[in-house]
Amino acid sequence: MTYINTSYPAAASRPSVLSGLTARFAVWHQRRALKALGVHALEDIGVTRAEAETEARRSFWDAPDTWHD
Repeated sequence: MTYINTSYPAAASRPSVLSGLTARFAVWHQRRALKALGVHALEDIGVTRAEAETEARRSFWDAPDTWHD
């Protein structure tokens, strides 16, 4: 008896609405956390207070392409 096992490449899946919302919430949360950091913590990561404030003011849907999966 011969068994044939053929696998087909999966079609590229589109991100779901839920995953999109989850990603946007993560952007919002990270920007709020950045805004809350103290001066010494910002210096440790190489960000000025002005840069942190500017980033925190960006809209939650305005994320760099590098943040997307």
